[in-house]
Amino acid sequence: MEHTPYNKLCVEILDAKTKDKLCFLDKVGTRPDAPRLFPAFLARHPQFYPARQSIRLDPKGKSLKDEDVLQHLPVGTTATFYFRDLGAQISWVTVFLTEYAGPLVIYLMFYFRVPFIYAPKYDFTTSKHWVVHLACMCHSFHYVKRLLETLFVHRFSHGTMPLRNIFKGPGPRNCCLQLSVTCAAVFQNCTYYWGFAAWMAYYINHPLYTPPIYGEQQVKLALIIFLFCQIGNFSIHIALRNLRPPGSKTRKIPYPTKNPFTWIFLLVSCPNYTYELGSWLGFTLMTQCLPVAFFTMVGFIQMTVWAKGKHRSYLKEFRDYPTLRSPILPFVL
Repeated sequence: MEHTPYNKLCVEILDAKTKDKLCFLDKVGTRPDAPRLFPAFLARHPQFYPARQSIRLDPKGKSLKDEDVLQHLPVGTTATFYFRDLGAQISWVTVFLTEYAGPLVIYLMFYFRVPFIYAPKYDFTTSKHWVVHLACMCHSFHYVKRLLETLFVHRFSHGTMPLRNIFKGPGPRNCCLQLSVTCAAVFQNCTYYWGFAAWMAYYINHPLYTPPIYGEQQVKLALIIFLFCQIGNFSIHIALRNLRPPGSKTRKIPYPTKNPFTWIFLLVSCPNYTYELGSWLGFTLMTQCLPVAFFTMVGFIQMTVWAKGKHRSYLKEFRDYPTLRSPILPFVL
């Protein structure tokens, strides 16, 4: 099909459900806009800002991508598009900040033993065990790191998600095509992070908590493992960030850099999950607390699912993807 010269093209935008005409644009101009960025449409319907627009060539078809500019689409002299409202949007940054700020605040409430958590005589008292204070510092460091990475490191393939999805019940989470969560699982994720933080903090900061059986040596080894993996996790996030230029959705095969912590890319597809697992194993060893061990186990199972999905997407997308790599654990899983 021959493409009509762009400066002779007329555009009509219909409602995908009712087929009512929302907008007609005569001779749209000379700039190759993406369909969902038509200035005239935005002027007539300012409530439908670009993030909440779904523009399609067919009412039941897939949404056009941002890079699908008008002059490259198979349309005639009058291009008909169908519009669907995605609803009010919320920034992914806001979603992740909500998920990660909760555990930080909740854990500190137990650490400072605010009233109504333990017996009144323990209100605002501190533990006599130094490992409790160290565990609080490690836990806080982990989530402060996550918050800062959300603000300054991560680049999201989609800037927003529908606000209504926050109120949906628990749903499946698929990180194959995104950094983290699917829209339907935000409520589940907050429950997961916040709930586990409260459960772990209750026992670690409990007045009757007992330190690890092997004492100082066990705690120091655990601290080394924790810090090593936290640095490794951050290094991987930086390497993944550098693969995607600002504003781009380009996907590339991640390879090791000069940073030794990234050399694990030679063996696994998702070393950020490998290091995350190592961090929580270190925290489990440090606190010798059953809820922490359970959190680590559940997290490992979930991260394995995400890693396998990401690994499959790499193999499907890149024919030259290194075959030696495993999803999350070298040579094992």
